[in-house]
Amino acid sequence: MSDLLIVHSAGPNVTVQDRGRSGTLAYGLSRGGAMDRLALAEGAALLHQSDDLAVLEMAGVGGRFEATRDLRIALTGAEMRATLDGARLIWGASHLLPRGAVLDIGPVLSGVYGYLHVGGGIDTPQVLGARSAHLAAGLGRVLAAGDQLPLGADGGSATGNIVPRDTRFGGGVVRVVPSLQTELFPQDQLDRFVRTRFIRDTRANRMGVRLESAGEGFHVPGGLSVVSELIVPGDIQVTGDGAPFVLMAESQTTGGYPRIGTVLPCDLPRVAQTPAGAVLEFRFVTREDALEAERRYRSGVKALAGQIKPLVRDPHDIRDLLSYQLISGAIAGDEL
Repeated sequence: MSDLLIVHSAGPNVTVQDRGRSGTLAYGLSRGGAMDRLALAEGAALLHQSDDLAVLEMAGVGGRFEATRDLRIALTGAEMRATLDGARLIWGASHLLPRGAVLDIGPVLSGVYGYLHVGGGIDTPQVLGARSAHLAAGLGRVLAAGDQLPLGADGGSATGNIVPRDTRFGGGVVRVVPSLQTELFPQDQLDRFVRTRFIRDTRANRMGVRLESAGEGFHVPGGLSVVSELIVPGDIQVTGDGAPFVLMAESQTTGGYPRIGTVLPCDLPRVAQTPAGAVLEFRFVTREDALEAERRYRSGVKALAGQIKPLVRDPHDIRDLLSYQLISGAIAGDEL
């Protein structure tokens, strides 16, 4: 029997994801893949493996899981309440999931998308070069109780490490560059756009994130007659009612709504992880500044492996504390 990750229960939006598909735009299929690609890199660094391996993406709530072999796991992205046979697990860290033990991942505590990584990756069949479910295109599906996911071979052994936590889980400032229709917007609307504090709407999914604001919407004269053309994740379309809509991993590949700007790829994880009701603000940057931001982001991803630290557990979370050898090499006082 092959090694399996057994799904005993799953939230409504748990899917297998990886870095997505490249080279499919010409066929009308967007890249897809994980909404927070930085979380993929964090898990790969914790487990010392490639970030091309497939993981479980959990939006809002996780599920209950069990493995048929001793399994290294890492938990990244939006923090969720996680326990192993009832004992609390630290998020943003790597752990050992013993064979037959039960991993429970509950509701999100901050952010939107949490990720469960496993040593060797999820080894479901590839479709068009990736294992990612692309729900908008009908590729793959959400997971359900009773699913059994094959596991890849794991050549590593390290667990008990933690990755530094960053600030992308509560909204904030997002950098954008001009898009093809930015100049169609009157200057006063562009000025108002960068002054506005947008609220992340509850209407959001893997296709895009809708934003609301207290003021009037944004409009382009003749905006509804824009010719449909290529669009990419990060484009900010302004719909007919004037609300901005940030396109995400499973966006369509063409569209006719005017685009007021495009979010830098390195800032898309922040948009993805901004919970409903949190504030996002936009700032235009130059092409040179955007390229430098992308270079810094990629350098930071490469440096993640060097930022991993040993996980120091809270003694209150260790139910079998007395079985641990807390001090090595101690001798009794009468032997001195």
